[in-house]
Amino acid sequence: MNNAVAHSSEPPAPTAAAPPVSAAAYRNLVVATVGFTLTFWAWNLIAPMSGDYKDRLALSSFQQSLLVAVPVLVGSVGRVPVGALTDKYGAKLMFPLVSALTIVPVLLLVPARNSYGAMLAVGFLLGLGGTTFAIGIPLVNSWFPPAKRGLALGVFGMGMGGVALSGYFTPRIARHGDDLPFLMVAVALAVYALLAAVLISDRPGRKAPTQPLVRRLGEAGRLRVTWELSALYAIGFGGIVAFGVYLPTYLKTWYEMSPTEAGAKAAGFALVTVVFRPVGGWLSDRLHPVVVTSCALLAAALMAVVQAFEPPLDPVGTIALLCMAAGLGAASGSVFALVSQVTPQQQVGSVTGIVGAMGGLGGFVPPLVMGAIYSAKDSYAIGFMLLSDLALAGCVYTYGRMRTLRRDG
Repeated sequence: MNNAVAHSSEPPAPTAAAPPVSAAAYRNLVVATVGFTLTFWAWNLIAPMSGDYKDRLALSSFQQSLLVAVPVLVGSVGRVPVGALTDKYGAKLMFPLVSALTIVPVLLLVPARNSYGAMLAVGFLLGLGGTTFAIGIPLVNSWFPPAKRGLALGVFGMGMGGVALSGYFTPRIARHGDDLPFLMVAVALAVYALLAAVLISDRPGRKAPTQPLVRRLGEAGRLRVTWELSALYAIGFGGIVAFGVYLPTYLKTWYEMSPTEAGAKAAGFALVTVVFRPVGGWLSDRLHPVVVTSCALLAAALMAVVQAFEPPLDPVGTIALLCMAAGLGAASGSVFALVSQVTPQQQVGSVTGIVGAMGGLGGFVPPLVMGAIYSAKDSYAIGFMLLSDLALAGCVYTYGRMRTLRRDG
């Protein structure tokens, strides 16, 4: 275990030619990615409809924000125990089980929509859909050899686009019936759970840990690399979540866009992050993932500085925001390529749960900071400079302290 996370003064040893990837590995990757996308759609069912709930239930802005935040926060924290349970019981059980259980809160959204308290309770349960990230990472990691894990994990990570799909399609489906989005997602989850039970398989010879869950989480938490990776993922994926939440508000407030136009621009930002996540993983297979992470964070830092000077949106602001999206997306992909290299296989789920939780939670501080700064200074410049400082600190730390981490395998 110690060798897997130790720092070494020697350069990484050259690896032998990667063995061919089996058809079963690709099957599991495809099925897991589809499930990740679908459960993330379910996880994000409340946010696209929050304006309707605000009007229907006469909610304050804080109550509306809390309603949106509850499933995201629960889903982020829930990755910790779900990742540890995946280490114990395997993805073949956990993926269909969690997908099937997510059907319950999705259907409960129908009778709960006229009560704010009921919506909060259902939102808490809906957080379960956000935990599948911690199931898929150890599954994909186990099936692919080290030389090809980066791209495979990046492809799986594209499932986070389920949030964007929900944001675009859910309100449009709701125009044909208030309950229709929930019923459609529930049916899709049921079909997927059945298919996953048949098609997902744990890698032969998988060693299940024998230690109690609390002890395993404690051991994962004592690994220094767990918290290094958590900090990096909080910057990369946390930045993606933050912009997904706050970018429409920023564009409407600063550039005086209509809600529809701001939403379309924000969707473009989300699409770039989704596309560049496997790019970050693919580059990590060819370079050390630390190098990719450092360069990606540096790009995000530089673009944040450009945006801090409040340039016109066309073309400078658009270019800066899209390049920032590319950097954050690539960094979130390369970080999990690094997880797969420096974490003992039997602890990947536990470490993934902690790192994934920190990434999700990391996305909720920046919007609060940006809003507070704008309220106080009538400008977003300080907020973008703080993002630049954070990304640059991550870049320097990653390259200075983590580039000698030993490769796994």
